[in-house]
Amino acid sequence: MAAFVAFLAALGYGFDLFYLGAPFSIGSVAALGVGSVSALAGYYRGDRAVLLSSHAVPLETSLSTASTDDQRLKLRQLDNVVEEIAIAAGLPKPKVYIVPDRDPNAFATGRDPQHASIAVTSGLLDLVTREELQGVVAHELSHIRNLDVRLLTVIAALVGAVALLSDWTRRGMRYGSFRGDRGRNREKGGGGAIALVFLVLWLAAAILAPIIGQLLAMAVSRRREYLADASGAELTRNPGALADALGRIDGAVEPTSAIKRGSAHLCIADPLGRSVGIREGFWPDLLATHPPMKNRIAALKQMAYQHS
Repeated sequence: MAAFVAFLAALGYGFDLFYLGAPFSIGSVAALGVGSVSALAGYYRGDRAVLLSSHAVPLETSLSTASTDDQRLKLRQLDNVVEEIAIAAGLPKPKVYIVPDRDPNAFATGRDPQHASIAVTSGLLDLVTREELQGVVAHELSHIRNLDVRLLTVIAALVGAVALLSDWTRRGMRYGSFRGDRGRNREKGGGGAIALVFLVLWLAAAILAPIIGQLLAMAVSRRREYLADASGAELTRNPGALADALGRIDGAVEPTSAIKRGSAHLCIADPLGRSVGIREGFWPDLLATHPPMKNRIAALKQMAYQHS
């Protein structure tokens, strides 16, 4: 969060220095203002936007429209599992949604435990056993209990604010002009060189701002996934079930088409089906929204071994 605020302030400061010709606070205040408004909008309405974008349907609606007894049984089982894990976690029961997608996946969203929702795909209900479903639900409820949903929803809004400011900067570069004190820079010599270096760095940051924002969001998401795995295993006392569920989810070859790129970091597994998530090393670690699945499964199996 501090990195996002510092990044927004740096973009605004560069605007003041190179467009207005003086280090005023207009650009910095405007940048932080845009970020704050976007974060507040994400805080209060971000969960609704995520659910709408994924075409999630309330569990009650899905129950009323289910065409077979088997579908109704799976939906009721999900409702029971969410209720029992919520009791174990000491949380109010979140709202439950079904995402009509054959690929197995799940996510949680909301600003706090009192305003939280869990969504699972229809493909997940068709694939996992009851114990494995408990593990997945416990993982998502851990995101709610640890307030990851609040953090990741606000960060998603800040990524949008950074992208917006980057677009404004590019438009300004196309139609505007720099107004720095060039004569003074020529007189100072070294100061002019430093200003030139800062100008180049600022322009690069402004152009690459959307990418940098996404990288920051991915880094936060990766760290919180490991914590949610451990917390979920703590709730169920059955880390092996979550490991088995992750193995089944990882074995699915189709991307979760109903879940958009902007919400990918909220899911239990990367919904975009990118191969970068299965490799290790500096670049895969930098570009993936989730840790390698085999590492998560190995950590859970180690927990199961220690527990037994």
